[in-house]
Amino acid sequence: MDISHQAQHTLQLETNGQGLYEITDQIVAWASGQGAETGMLTVYCRHTSASLTIQENADPDVCFDLNTFFSTLVSEDPSRYRHTAEGPDDMPAHIRSALTDTSLSIPVVEGRPGLGTWQGIYLFEHRARPHRRSIILHMLW
Repeated sequence: MDISHQAQHTLQLETNGQGLYEITDQIVAWASGQGAETGMLTVYCRHTSASLTIQENADPDVCFDLNTFFSTLVSEDPSRYRHTAEGPDDMPAHIRSALTDTSLSIPVVEGRPGLGTWQGIYLFEHRARPHRRSIILHMLW
């Protein structure tokens, strides 16, 4: 494939604390508007206490269970960590981010991100308080 075009866009997202925030529609709308039939889309999270994931978007219990699992796996007990400068969720947020992804590569198929039927793209916020998050979208075709 001869790549001769590229485009970039930054999504700004406001979170209300820990949880998964679906961003599929914004990403699909932007990518579909670029005029590419095939290509590669990179979705990149510019933070160390939030991450990205592709998960089922049909049943909200999936997001609930993921949140429950990660809160059990990585406790917010400040006595376990040295890095607690921003509160008890500080280091746990970094660990949760390290266990997940900060970048996703998604093929563009027939002008759209090639997601499966039940797949959605999520920002996974690991901090307890609200944050403004930046997600860079970069597409090559």
